[in-house]
Amino acid sequence: MRYPQGGGLTPERQVFRERIRLEAAELFASGASNGSVARDLRVSVRSVQRWRQAWQEAGTDGLRSAGPVSLPKLSDRLFAVLEDELAKGPVAHGWPDQTWTLARIKTLIGRRFHKSFTLSGISQMLRRHGWSHQVPARRAVERDEGAVAGWVKETWPSVEAPRRRSTPTSSSRTRPASR
Repeated sequence: MRYPQGGGLTPERQVFRERIRLEAAELFASGASNGSVARDLRVSVRSVQRWRQAWQEAGTDGLRSAGPVSLPKLSDRLFAVLEDELAKGPVAHGWPDQTWTLARIKTLIGRRFHKSFTLSGISQMLRRHGWSHQVPARRAVERDEGAVAGWVKETWPSVEAPRRRSTPTSSSRTRPASR
């Protein structure tokens, strides 16, 4: 099952779901129907049907969690190496400015680890490790904050379009038909 933030279930959530399935096994053993198990455990009847089939074929062990669906492409050790490389900055890796993009990180991973990721996969991996999307605030070195504040206060009001004023004849309702 896929989730919006990428990845699947957290280890805690896997344990919780396994506990629900094992409760279902106890109910199966006591002769409960699929509908009553679904109602008691607040799950779908279809899930209970799949669990009952697995329970009949392999017993309680058939309902235990199999662990994560796949291992991450970059282990924690390799991700730590990637973080060290990212900390060096893009210029150290041959790019002309100090902006990391997903495409540049993809190239870095390919060069350094000989692994291929999609841009979406890189974004999800970075989020899982606590990285966030940030856009730097770019300010000109010559910027005069006082002049900007004065322009906003004095000039902008005359440039800005006048706001529509509410008058007795400017209602959002339509006028009643004249008789």
